[in-house]
Amino acid sequence: MRQKLPDPAVQTGGLNTALRHALTLNADFYEDSNHLPHHRRIALTIVFLASISHALGGIIILLVGRVTLPLLLLGTTISALSIIAGYYLWTFTIWQIGRQIHRQWDTRRPPTYTELLTPIGLAYAPQVFNFLTLIPLLGRAIELGLAAWSLLAVIVAVRQGLDIKTGQAMLISLLFWLPLQIAIGVIQSLQPALMQSGGSTP
Repeated sequence: MRQKLPDPAVQTGGLNTALRHALTLNADFYEDSNHLPHHRRIALTIVFLASISHALGGIIILLVGRVTLPLLLLGTTISALSIIAGYYLWTFTIWQIGRQIHRQWDTRRPPTYTELLTPIGLAYAPQVFNFLTLIPLLGRAIELGLAAWSLLAVIVAVRQGLDIKTGQAMLISLLFWLPLQIAIGVIQSLQPALMQSGGSTP
């Protein structure tokens, strides 16, 4: 990764500043992320907020189905954990491929798994708005739009984090993004089945 001084504009910024730069796909911000210790904490906060927002986006399905409280808690927990698990697995996949790229093409030290967790975590910023999927008739379109926005952010994060070309970053990011979206869709489709399995109230 190229060594450079962090942008003074974001050195002292908090969560709101990080969200603004992450959402606008600021390449320098993603590249500088590991030079600022507080960004690791902010990245984890963003992923946590994204998981809560995703759970809130799906909770209306369970509430309409009048599920029992235990099933409601179970459904929202699974929904939130799917985002967190996807974050760590996606980063791990990117890290493994990135190691191979650096091993084959140059002698520079590739970023560690921990170092990639920060920029990719920041790229989850669009997912913070997943609660907007509660809007009737627009929920699915909003969900897909946010997923695509987050993918673009991850591509920028991977490009800057691994110091590779945009096309390579796009290919690496897509390798796990498609299975991830399928997995999240499967989890969401299980929620109605959960309600029909005897969990709904009369």
